Formats: sequence, structure tokens, C-alpha cells
Amino acid sequence: MMSRRNFLIASSALGVVAAFGGATALAQQPFEVRHTTAEWRKILPEDAYMVMRQEQTEPPGYSPLDGEKREGVFSCAGCDLPVFASDKKYDSGTGWPSFWGPIDDKALGTRSQGSGRFLQVEVHCRRCGSHLGHIFQDGPKPTGLRYCINGVALKFTPA
Repeated sequence: MMSRRNFLIASSALGVVAAFGGATALAQQPFEVRHTTAEWRKILPEDAYMVMRQEQTEPPGYSPLDGEKREGVFSCAGCDLPVFASDKKYDSGTGWPSFWGPIDDKALGTRSQGSGRFLQVEVHCRRCGSHLGHIFQDGPKPTGLRYCINGVALKFTPA
């Protein structure tokens, strides 16, 4: 019979495995664009590599794309897949480029981590799996969502 202490330890361990299991599953998905770690390091600048492949976050105000107001398309910096359009961009005041929706729901993948008030929904590029940012439920109408995206994960092409 398992003691309460051992049960709690085993439950905690399973929670950790479940929380980090998503990262392994994401890395093993058959993305259309795939590169080795060495190749990604050559393709991406260091700051973009840390955000897109190591799932870090750039500092607020770091990217000039936060203030970009021209018409155009924002694409994944890793594979050039168009992911956001300027007509869905807005100034959230957070210091990161923010959008109320993607160009196409099929352009992005998501992964949830944590629970309750610690729940985070990560946004990834569907084509190459690169981490782009997070989704929050404090955005404007019509979706009420805020796609908070790291500027180094995007390339902007004016219309």
C-alpha cells in the first residue's frame, strides 16, 4: 500500500512530467519546416533563437514592430508563414506587438501549460513549430483575445 507521502510525491512527479511533456510532444511533431539545432542557430539571430526555439520572452519595448502602424503582413521569422495582418494589430500598451486574431486560425498552433490563474496558452507557428508568444483573454472585440507576440519572432512586409 502506498503511503500518503509517497502518493503526493508520485502525483507531483506526474504533474511535472505532464507539464513538460508538451514541450517534448511539440518538438516531435512532423512540422513542414524542420532544422537541426545547429541549423536554427545559423538561420536565426541569437535573440530570435532564444525566443523561438528556447521559448523565452523578449523584454517589453524591445521590438520596433510594437510601434509598426503600416499596412502589411507579419510572418514567422523562422519560415516566412504569414501569421498576422496589420488590420488585426492594436496597441495593447504592453510593449509587445499585439493582435486580436491571426490571419488564419490554421496558421498557428497552441499549447496550454499550468492551470487556474497560472494557465498560459503559448502560440506556435504551425509550419515550423517556433514559439511566437502567448494568448490572453484581455483583448478587444470581436474576439476578446490578445495575441501577445515577441517581435523578434516576426518579419514585417509592408503592403
